[in-house]
Amino acid sequence: MKQSRNYFLVGPMGAGKTAVGRQLSRLLHHQFVDSDEEIELRTGVDIPFIFEKEGENGFRIREEKVIEELSERQGITLATGGGAILREKNRIFLGSRGTVIYLYASIEKQVERTSRGKERPLLTNKNSKKVLKDLMEIRDPLYRSIADMIIDTDGRKINSVAQEIFDALS
Repeated sequence: MKQSRNYFLVGPMGAGKTAVGRQLSRLLHHQFVDSDEEIELRTGVDIPFIFEKEGENGFRIREEKVIEELSERQGITLATGGGAILREKNRIFLGSRGTVIYLYASIEKQVERTSRGKERPLLTNKNSKKVLKDLMEIRDPLYRSIADMIIDTDGRKINSVAQEIFDALS
């Protein structure tokens, strides 16, 4: 395991990156940052609006810039967007600047968890299960390629997942 003061959470939509990241950052006494929230803060609009106006590519350009900047900080726990690993530069930034934790969730859990809560542009008006399955086929090998640790989040509480990561890092 790389010695690091930065911890980067990657994984699909609904894996719990933000919720687990917030709890893990408390345990580590770290600053918590969510790359999607940071993009919304900087642009003053939500992610669905950026997707609508600039498309996925426009969003990914913004996301890369934010991840480059955030991953240079020290002592942060960063939750990334599910597609952040699609760009090679992001994989390089994350893999070389901290410990990468892949929060795995089955397709069934992703469907269940993404059906409630915030709007997700890639799932709007689509067959969620098929979209999530297709995304996992592309993204799972990318998550695994940079992961220092893989944690299965299916059927688990946020505190339990965060504690498991914390214990493994100690």
